[in-house]
Amino acid sequence: MSDLSLGFQRLAELHGIRLVQGLLTRSRLGKVRQRDVVDGREIRTWPAQYRPADSFRGHFEFGLKYERLNFEFFSRLFSRIDSEAVASWVRDEPTGSYARRAAFLYEWFTGQRLEVPDTAPNVGYVDAIDSEQYLVAMQPERVRRWRVNNNLPGPPDFCPMVYLGSEDKRDWLYDLSAGVKALDDAYGTELLLRSSAWLTFKESRASFAIEHEADKGSRVKRFAAAIGEFSGRMNDPMSPESLLMLQKAVLGDQALRVGIRRSPVFVGQNSFRAQIVHYIAPSEELVAGMLDALRNFELRTRGANAVARAAAVSFAFVYLHPLADGNGRVHRFLVNHLLAADKAVPVNIIVPVSATIAGSAKGRAEYDQALELISKPFMQIHADGYRFGQRRTCPDGVLTDFEFLQTPEAQHAWRFLDLSGHARYLSAVLRQTVEHEMADEALALRQNDEAREAIKDLVEMPDSDADRIIRSLQQENWQISNKLRKELPQIFQPGGAFYARRVQIVAAVRAAFDALRS
Repeated sequence: MSDLSLGFQRLAELHGIRLVQGLLTRSRLGKVRQRDVVDGREIRTWPAQYRPADSFRGHFEFGLKYERLNFEFFSRLFSRIDSEAVASWVRDEPTGSYARRAAFLYEWFTGQRLEVPDTAPNVGYVDAIDSEQYLVAMQPERVRRWRVNNNLPGPPDFCPMVYLGSEDKRDWLYDLSAGVKALDDAYGTELLLRSSAWLTFKESRASFAIEHEADKGSRVKRFAAAIGEFSGRMNDPMSPESLLMLQKAVLGDQALRVGIRRSPVFVGQNSFRAQIVHYIAPSEELVAGMLDALRNFELRTRGANAVARAAAVSFAFVYLHPLADGNGRVHRFLVNHLLAADKAVPVNIIVPVSATIAGSAKGRAEYDQALELISKPFMQIHADGYRFGQRRTCPDGVLTDFEFLQTPEAQHAWRFLDLSGHARYLSAVLRQTVEHEMADEALALRQNDEAREAIKDLVEMPDSDADRIIRSLQQENWQISNKLRKELPQIFQPGGAFYARRVQIVAAVRAAFDALRS
């Protein structure tokens, strides 16, 4: 324990709280006020005049004033402190905004009522959390008891959080609508719509690659069809009915298990020696309630920043892992669906984030690192919390020997994920996807169109023949291959009707590509 620590860090020390996701602000006493950032966490130094009373009241108010919030910490702290520590604060300061916020948060996290009277009706309302810094509910509920606007993004069963920072420090948050509009201005809506069909297929194929599954045509086509049919067109995507419909569309009629899981699940791998566990999803008895809460979260945050929402809902979904099968594909489907539903992109435009992720070793590694922001520290704390015991059949028919023994302790982390890092990750992926993947595809289409027209100005032919010429010349570094000579002898074999124009055709195709590339 250190008497130099302040705020939430001091309370964590006093109450022996160990977090899966550590505090992102650590305050300490020092000679001068300053802020340092080390490994993404801020270290704030405060001179003696800022030192609060060494009590729950003093340090919690200090934390609310000056530090990043951590809902997992709140959940663990309120489960350990005596309710009287909060109640006495409210009795002493019945109109104080920090006392009322603390009381509201205590009752919200614990579900227990404090033995204090309601706040007087003439006291003004205060937001539960800062709406200018965090992803919040767009239509807060007024809690008359504390005169607090409940703008928390979700309910207590499952309430992920995203820290956005102040408006002037959000250059990391990609303006997706502006990025897509720039593409539309550069290439035109018709070209983007044409490219969308290929991008949909590309997204589907890449989604399987991420999960190291076989690139089977039927699976890819089925997932692509689901994206085309449902993306941006589901009014309530997190309802059990919608998820079941989507799951069946993704998995097909031959799927062994569909619906919400009722068995334990972990993400890992089998080796010839043992099963390796990388992450344990919430215990099956929690899934239905948490999924309903995530549905509530999605509804409450509608109208907030689209990129932050897509990150929060999609990654919260994959950590919950609520389905019997298909969680990864539905997770990535939700990214595109929410962006379209929030009108960040037109409904018929696909942003192929999976293609960016699966397109390189770096992309796959960064995706794994994003997932490990929670899975890795979770397993560090709960490494001894599971075992492989007696085999049993679960209510959903799954036969398993996996047992997790630390649900009461783990649920603080499961229910209150900080997905701020995931929002930054998705924002960067979207920027890369729009400005490179989509831009390159649109450019390729335009180049092909220009090259096709240049060919047909010299020799009239079906589009399929012109496209065959273009593909071959690109693949053979602008040389005429023997295969092309055999396929189109009229142009590329001596004596052919258009043999004299072969050099012009090659030059015209190359010129079309070079002109647009520059």
